[in-house]
Amino acid sequence: MDTFWEKKMAESDLEKQEAMRRWYDEGDYFDSKADVFEDFDNPFQLYRLSKVLQIYKPNETERVLDLGCGWGTFTIALAPICKEVVGVDYSQKSVDFCDRFASKMGYDNLRFVTADASDTGLADGYFDVVISADLFEHLYPEVSIGTIRESFRVLKPGGKFVIWTPHRGHFIEHMKNNNIIIKKDPAHIGYKKMSWLIEHLEECGFEIEKSYYAESHVPILRTIESMLLKFVPLLRRRIAILAIKPLLD
Repeated sequence: MDTFWEKKMAESDLEKQEAMRRWYDEGDYFDSKADVFEDFDNPFQLYRLSKVLQIYKPNETERVLDLGCGWGTFTIALAPICKEVVGVDYSQKSVDFCDRFASKMGYDNLRFVTADASDTGLADGYFDVVISADLFEHLYPEVSIGTIRESFRVLKPGGKFVIWTPHRGHFIEHMKNNNIIIKKDPAHIGYKKMSWLIEHLEECGFEIEKSYYAESHVPILRTIESMLLKFVPLLRRRIAILAIKPLLD
């Protein structure tokens, strides 16, 4: 693909992504689910936190960037165990919600920034860990590639990039996308395949430390999936990847 068409595609994706940002800010997305995401004892929240931290758990010496922080779940959960945590979301409504929620917690090592995940404006090589949990399904392709590049830029050499995103091939995602029993999520506009993510991570310079599929949080289904997801794509609920920015020679 030549530069002209690359530029046109990027512009198109950026325009669509801007429309999605307005959808978040002008709609009730952050109001309708607020109670779920404020409740850290909610089974779904506990599942998300535990599964993402199984990919990589930051420690007390590390600075963490939570890209697409949404309701601030990971940013706030990591504040007690990390040196510094910064949550970024392009929705001002998201950041306002996070600021209100975080003010109740009293941590002085976290902050929230309104910015595009593909152009955060944050310093080069500042972070030890970048977490992207349930973000890539909300991004159009060119914005996703820009987000991978931006993550590489803001990470220190040896820094970790954690990705957690739905697997479109799972039977629940098939049902949602076809409005069968479960209503389609209008915010899920850019599901990525495992192979697509790995390809673009490696093109950007990342090395893949590990990549695998994970099971659901629903108890009985989780047991079935954990036994069979290796063989049955329809039972692969989530994509999990840990990518490393190489150390300088």
